[in-house]
Amino acid sequence: MSITRRGAVAGLAALPLALPLSGARAQTTFPSKPLTLIVPFPAGGPADIFGRHLAKGMADNLGQPVVVENKSGAAGVTGIDVVAKAGSDPHVIGLMSASAGTIMPHLMARMPYDPTKDIAAVTLVVRVQEVLAVSPKVGVSDLKALIVKAKAEPGKLTYGSAGAGGITHLAGELFKREAGVDILHVPYRGAAPAMQDLLAGTVNMVILDVPAVLPHIRSGAIKALAVTSDTRAPLLPDVPSMKEAGFPKVNSDNWYALVAPGQSTLEARTRLHAAAIATLRSPEVIDAYAKVGGVVVGDSQAEVAAFLRAESAKWAAVIQAANIKLE
Repeated sequence: MSITRRGAVAGLAALPLALPLSGARAQTTFPSKPLTLIVPFPAGGPADIFGRHLAKGMADNLGQPVVVENKSGAAGVTGIDVVAKAGSDPHVIGLMSASAGTIMPHLMARMPYDPTKDIAAVTLVVRVQEVLAVSPKVGVSDLKALIVKAKAEPGKLTYGSAGAGGITHLAGELFKREAGVDILHVPYRGAAPAMQDLLAGTVNMVILDVPAVLPHIRSGAIKALAVTSDTRAPLLPDVPSMKEAGFPKVNSDNWYALVAPGQSTLEARTRLHAAAIATLRSPEVIDAYAKVGGVVVGDSQAEVAAFLRAESAKWAAVIQAANIKLE
């Protein structure tokens, strides 16, 4: 009995000695050098702002610098390809957009990476809500009136997007499908020219990120009819959501997720996740994101993986139904 008791005590005494050693090895293994955060869009835009605040906070938590590198092109695919090609090195991470992760794989004839294998999602960082806005020349004051007008004049109304195959294009197609209306798509090279033509009345409506249209909504130059999201936008508290308007499937939130190379270890991704979550809980970061229309998320690795699968399936169905192809 005493031998058994002594053996148990000895076993318990040995257990805590092993765990700190393992933890110490994990902490010295990663990160062992500065990290690079790839932002696949030009400097100065919302994605760059999100990335730089995230990088600063994560650097403080990881004890290593996190350097932002802008690599734009192919709707974000070019930059995320750098992360995919990093193999197992978790010191190369990226801020992946909806286009690069769940839209372009269904549109590009040859993707340079497989987002289900070459990329590992760490957490959903931020959502950027979009809003359906119309020119006053359309003569409608709410979403119901727009749908009635569109059904009465099939193919006559137009909507502008920031580019063919992008989320602002697919958002319009998703709305058309759910509302049962025929509205002509007019693609532009970016949100700014689409906005200019909406202000001029050349196109009738747009679905763009809230920050892109907010000043013109506030000035009364255009009319916001609905936020294409489950909830109202904090910057547009008086504008109903599509869910409130009776179209719960019309959700076209733009978003950015923190991703690591697909072959990186779970241990490294867990450390990245902890640093990211700590950053996203910071009041300073929440406020900075909100100023450019960003709603902080910060979910688990399992939750973001499930979210990406659902987003991919949603946009694949829209692309197929609308027969969208890149030229």
